[in-house]
Amino acid sequence: MTQFTITVFDTTGKQNYIFNTNRLRENIGASFLLSQSTKEWVEEILQTNLGIPKNRQAEAIESSGLDAEIVYANGGNALIIFKSREIAIKFTRLLSKKVLTEASGVNLLVAHADFDWENNNLYTIVEDLKKNELEHQKYERKHSASLLGLGVTASCNSTQLPAVDRSNKYIDYDDDEGTDSYLISTEIRQKLKAVRKANPKLQQIFSNVVDENIYQFPYRSDNLGRSQGESSYVAVVHIDGNGMGDRFKKHGEGKENRDYINAMRDFSNSVETAGTEALKAVIETIVNSIKSGRLVGKLGEFDLNKNSTSNIFYLPFRPLVYGGDDITFICEGRLGVELAALFLQKFEVQKVTDGEPLTACAGICVVKAHYPFSRAYQMSEDLCKVAKKFVKSERQKYGIDYFSAIDWHLAASGLIGSISEIRQREYRVNNKSWYLEMRPLWLKRDDEWRTWSGFTQVVSEFKQGDNWRERQNKIMALREVLRKGSIEAVEEFLLNYKLPNLPLFPKSSSQSEQLIKQGWNNEICGYFDAIEAMDFYLGVGSD
Repeated sequence: MTQFTITVFDTTGKQNYIFNTNRLRENIGASFLLSQSTKEWVEEILQTNLGIPKNRQAEAIESSGLDAEIVYANGGNALIIFKSREIAIKFTRLLSKKVLTEASGVNLLVAHADFDWENNNLYTIVEDLKKNELEHQKYERKHSASLLGLGVTASCNSTQLPAVDRSNKYIDYDDDEGTDSYLISTEIRQKLKAVRKANPKLQQIFSNVVDENIYQFPYRSDNLGRSQGESSYVAVVHIDGNGMGDRFKKHGEGKENRDYINAMRDFSNSVETAGTEALKAVIETIVNSIKSGRLVGKLGEFDLNKNSTSNIFYLPFRPLVYGGDDITFICEGRLGVELAALFLQKFEVQKVTDGEPLTACAGICVVKAHYPFSRAYQMSEDLCKVAKKFVKSERQKYGIDYFSAIDWHLAASGLIGSISEIRQREYRVNNKSWYLEMRPLWLKRDDEWRTWSGFTQVVSEFKQGDNWRERQNKIMALREVLRKGSIEAVEEFLLNYKLPNLPLFPKSSSQSEQLIKQGWNNEICGYFDAIEAMDFYLGVGSD
């Protein structure tokens, strides 16, 4: 009988830890620290304290004689097998101490279970730990209350916790950061210190598509593409894979212990690689669209910002959470929706070890550059959830597999209320029963009109079609007609302007004939989103 201990590590409140501040530099440091806590620090402690070099940390524990084996460690969670509970607890103490002292605010959850290698099924044990022990910790854990200071104290500008330092000590001013200095707490100090390591790691991961001698990932939202005297918008994009939790369960079910370990490790690594490779493809598209410091072509046209001290161009794009199926990036506002759709397309063609196709949902919130970042991120996450709800509804309706979907919101000024409140207030007509927006959209489907290709084809027709090109007043008049929620009003519009029909959707769409004559299909408008997007992006870059 061979006894081992399996330990599951997870983190809770990840999004709040990363995005609870409106300063991009602090978001960058937080994301880096969260990644370190369940990957690099795990590997470091195994090597320095348990004597297991990195190149041996995945060796089979039942035959290697080593004290531990990593099944997987990334994305804010880890699964490790230890030779004994004593070793597992020792490791947990060391990791917890490092998290507490170097990544304040990261909430680490841990669950242990002893098992007999020959007689117990590891899959069942792990699923039980996740379902019962970790879930219990998430919902029943006692939240600690910070001591907010005694006597005369000052508060951190970002967290409102007691300030212990000023930011200027931890910001490199040779990256055009400016000279502002503000009060910071211990948590923010750790995040700012981590930034110095975050960019080199990012440059290394994407070194085959980004030449660091020419391009640099920005630390500030202003450097995503803002120009002097122009309006500037930032897109916050959140993407989440569909059904990945169930796929992990299914992939490990029914396997013997060693086969289960290998399957989980390989699948986790392949999903991690899929997310990274899709991001690389997006970044490569951006780089290939840059000519002499100016983005040109399909994505849009504007000058890149340049680091005044090094003459290196800032990319109009920055990944914040990357690798795996959980992705968050920010970019210049005009690129947000297009790059989100591109990521989904590139993600779908990646291969993972369970042999099933990958799909995901994307939520994009485009706001003014200095709008509170945490609020914009929350909206992008909510939009992703709306897209996922749409996927679930369509799957139940038609009995189909998962598919990729996309949803967005373009905030010309601010955000007042939740996405459901905004749409009830601004996108409902005919006593709130008709929908001006056709979002969320399928990324692709041959027999459906509410697709990304359908949307882009309509936008293209408004921009380049003989009946619409350079006739902005006519397009805006159509927008006002659509707001009436009346098929008769659309038909009268076509008659008055002597138009045979509205822009065409893809020919394969069975509903296309009704849309081009009436503008609506089953109380959903086919043209308002395209007109709104055109009007919004025409306003970006001008005051």
